Amino acid sequence: MPLLRLLRVLTKGIFVTFEGSRAPARRRRSAVSRPTSPRRASSPRHPRARRHPLADEIRRLVLVPREEPVFPEAELLLYEAARAQHVRGLILPALRSGRAVLCEPVLRCDDGVPGARAGLDAGQVEHLNRFAAGGLVPRLTLLFDLPPEEGFARIKGRGFAPDRLERESLDFHRAWREGYLRLAGRSPDRIVRIDADAPEEEVSRSVLQAVAQRFGW
Repeated sequence: MPLLRLLRVLTKGIFVTFEGSRAPARRRRSAVSRPTSPRRASSPRHPRARRHPLADEIRRLVLVPREEPVFPEAELLLYEAARAQHVRGLILPALRSGRAVLCEPVLRCDDGVPGARAGLDAGQVEHLNRFAAGGLVPRLTLLFDLPPEEGFARIKGRGFAPDRLERESLDFHRAWREGYLRLAGRSPDRIVRIDADAPEEEVSRSVLQAVAQRFGW
């Protein structure tokens, strides 16, 4: 039985994901730190949340800076392996139990990052995404949109070394952003753009408004 069909049968949980530039990650966490529902929430990337050990190891493999080149095909398949582990090991069990699952972009629930790589076929990427996730699609995706130039400035001001993806060129991050905006244009009912360059309180209000409108919380 496909996971999505199984999900519809077994759970009343809600699956919400966060996507976008790596730079606004702290703001994403702050924007969703306040409770928006009496329902329990599970966030696979929150510091206090459970993490799938194997998926976390795969994530570190992808992000650690290295001298050897990481080919786009290898990067894509590593993302899909992490996706498969997260969905089956953490996300689906939480949804079955009725929890609301909040998932940060370690899962790469959409194809923004692989889509930024030259030479990858978008249809093939989409097929692999569906295969790895078993057809599971978020009920709502909050796209934290930030101009790459501002993202670079935030990365430099953090006080610790950037990871491999953060060291990519400005052109790469522009393509990354354009990929996410195309996804939002194709799925406006599911993907809500959040201006990550706005003041933090405004970002929080936008997040809470999007969640409230979708789920009535």
